[in-house]
Amino acid sequence: MRRLSLFALFAVATGFAAEPPPAPKPAEPSSDEVYELGKSLFDQYAPAEIKEQYEFPSRERWDKFAGRLQQALDNDNLAELAAYEPEAKAALAALRALPGYEDYADWLAARIDYIEAAKQVTRLPPPPKPGQLAPDIPYYDLWLQRIRARPTPARADELMPILRAAFAAEGVPPEVAWLAEVESSLDPSARSPAGAKGLFQLMPVTARALGLSTMLPDERANAEKSAHAAARYLQTLHAKFREWPLAFAAYNAGEGRVRRMLAAHEGSKFADIAALLPSETRMYVPKVCATIAVRTGVTPEKLASPGG
Repeated sequence: MRRLSLFALFAVATGFAAEPPPAPKPAEPSSDEVYELGKSLFDQYAPAEIKEQYEFPSRERWDKFAGRLQQALDNDNLAELAAYEPEAKAALAALRALPGYEDYADWLAARIDYIEAAKQVTRLPPPPKPGQLAPDIPYYDLWLQRIRARPTPARADELMPILRAAFAAEGVPPEVAWLAEVESSLDPSARSPAGAKGLFQLMPVTARALGLSTMLPDERANAEKSAHAAARYLQTLHAKFREWPLAFAAYNAGEGRVRRMLAAHEGSKFADIAALLPSETRMYVPKVCATIAVRTGVTPEKLASPGG
């Protein structure tokens, strides 16, 4: 569920970051080797139309970009995040061309969705500062427009009845199960380079704490079991933060970070701390709320509490 530099993304995509055999452990590639391989993959596999729009960055630009992209996702500067669109799309073109690594490419594609939205945001009036009058969910209307323009994921007819039933069984509004579209595009095999996996992109430690096995078979890839686990986790977060936007923020950024922000700024709702959260989380929360609204017709203010 978390972030990784594009150096590491290419390492994963080419097998350098795969789990090593028991013995002997292969030597780690140098950054020069990873860069040259990434450029070679782009030159060899990127479609002509991508090459016409995007140039693979020079080594100097790449070194700067790889570190700063992760920082841009983690900080609260949406304009900085928006600036990385060309390089991120170039990296995505290379990952898409590698058979067997579609799941990692999907992970990067989801981040590009945030980058594109951040680019739109930079054209809007500046948001209110913490403590000023603000909408309950900043950028919710922007994400409504984006989600309305998208078709429902292909697996929705198959998976959503399972996910909705699991959420309802746990006392969580079944509409919240659409969070899985944001997390994984409803791909049970989705995985991130940081180790998150499944429809709800649960990290190993979180999954085990929720009673899921991460050994073979990894139950995070099981639609029904992972849905029950995610619903229990979201129920716990809602009980702690008393509203869904804050629960979604904690699901993405971690409950400790959200709690510290609320305490530091005497806040009680998402809008009180939205401008201070990581850029990814600022985009994630309105995207989840908009996805639920578009797919189910239930707007954020009408989304019931667990057990309600």
